[in-house]
Amino acid sequence: MTEVIRVRTTKRTSIVNITQAVREVVKRSGLKEGLCVVYTPHTTACVFINEGADPAVVQDIAYALEKLIPWNDPNYAHLEGNSAAHIRSAIIGNSRVVPVVNGELALGTWESIFLADFDGPRERKVIVMTLGA
Repeated sequence: MTEVIRVRTTKRTSIVNITQAVREVVKRSGLKEGLCVVYTPHTTACVFINEGADPAVVQDIAYALEKLIPWNDPNYAHLEGNSAAHIRSAIIGNSRVVPVVNGELALGTWESIFLADFDGPRERKVIVMTLGA
């Protein structure tokens, strides 16, 4: 089963917890054992898994990315002016695979699934596919 989740971001760098939406897709699929693929088809957005209990973790990730890959660098060659967004997305990646066990995402206690948009605000798509018996 495949579903598309639409996420509206609110600023240039937005990190949105999409765990509950992905859980709902898994539940609707009826999958008991298998895999859940979470993918975003955008070159300036990504999907990652990290701690979701403390919002400071995501703030720290955004802060560190800004230090490592600053938005404004006079040496960027891409003419659209969003090179940092492309680089951040390329480094983090646009998909994750999560096991499904007993009908539930097999995430760790503190883990959540996030969509990060580095070139917002926009509406982003996240494709969620469940695979298994």
